[in-house]
Amino acid sequence: MAGMVIHGAQWGDEGKGKIVDLLTEKANLIVRFHGGNNAGHTLVVGGEKTVLHLIPSGILHGSKRCVIGAGVVLDPEVFLMEVDKLAAKGVDMSPARLAVSLRTHVIMPYHKLLDCARESAKAGAKIGTTGRGIGPCYEDKSSRVGIRAGDFLDEALLAAKIRHALAEKNALLAGLYGLAPLDADKVLEELLPLARRVVPYLADVPAMVQEALGSGAGVLFEGAQGTHLDIDHGTYPFVTSSCCLSSNAAAGSGCSPKDLGDIISVVKAYTTRVGSGQFPTELTCARGEHLQSVGAEFGATTGRKRRCGWLDAVLLREAVRLNGTTGLAVTKLDVLGGLDQLEICTAYTYEGAEILYPPQREGALAHVTPVYETLPGWKEDVTSCRSWSDLPQAARNYLTRVEELSGAPVRIISVGPDREQTIYKD
Repeated sequence: MAGMVIHGAQWGDEGKGKIVDLLTEKANLIVRFHGGNNAGHTLVVGGEKTVLHLIPSGILHGSKRCVIGAGVVLDPEVFLMEVDKLAAKGVDMSPARLAVSLRTHVIMPYHKLLDCARESAKAGAKIGTTGRGIGPCYEDKSSRVGIRAGDFLDEALLAAKIRHALAEKNALLAGLYGLAPLDADKVLEELLPLARRVVPYLADVPAMVQEALGSGAGVLFEGAQGTHLDIDHGTYPFVTSSCCLSSNAAAGSGCSPKDLGDIISVVKAYTTRVGSGQFPTELTCARGEHLQSVGAEFGATTGRKRRCGWLDAVLLREAVRLNGTTGLAVTKLDVLGGLDQLEICTAYTYEGAEILYPPQREGALAHVTPVYETLPGWKEDVTSCRSWSDLPQAARNYLTRVEELSGAPVRIISVGPDREQTIYKD
């Protein structure tokens, strides 16, 4: 049985956590395959909200196993804080239910210091990083000087790697950014208690994925961030440091691309973005404030206010093309209620031509003009709708137009934050 990939089709914050939580019923193993604690997935079950940053969103289903793949970068302190917080709520957080790949790279204190120092030094050209050390950790991974979770099993090796890393990091911290250098022994001393607690969770994640796939058990691959934050195909340089595409589910988990079957692209009924970067359909008027206020648009990780705008079908069309989408999960449809008219960006004008896909040159989105199509809105409250026929005709027309413009069918519709506030169109 092929696996199912859940990923974001915009700039993150699409509501992937809820969709993963819903579709976990179809899987026995849930795999987080990239990113770090710069992601925040919010689950609402029975009115109770849970925000996860590292642990897969299927963890609230007691019979399921959750694993963190090698494509993730792991902050051990954040990981253990989440473990303890969930355990305090009565969730089984034993190694029998949760595993971390031995090949997962570890975020170190110097990664976070460098992340913040670099962002501060950019002054007016900030990227909008969360300061969690994600980028510097991925840099060390690519430079082959990173520390992996499996290194926690050999404390002598861990100490040697920290000393080796700090020879370069301290030169940057002190010489370039004017910060105090770090002491290798102190870094190790603070890390060891965390490392020893992580060790029981270490496992051969690719073998677990292979076993689940081979037995016919469902495997759900959980992505973080969104397509247009992808390091290669996003709005560079305002991107994250990992591959956010569905194809990375294989590499980040340790399986074959042929094991990826259903690909669910999660998209808000409108568009949001946190931090810096181009945003062609951004609304800086009362309608944008409506979306921000009604949608409670604050980052689950940073708490930053999200920028809001109309649905951008050009970016969505690109996400469908890049990810091989088999179905869309449209979230926050309820937020559009109460607006007399809705607009969808169907194309851009760029350098005198109308285009259906985003231009590839860096910064080009700052020079496009959205082409809008106007659709009637609806006044009805849709939060109690539980079937396609329950939705107002204008809402159904809006979703049908999303299907036509994106080239992918709408299969799931979220009409509120709670698990029960969901419509399955397919």
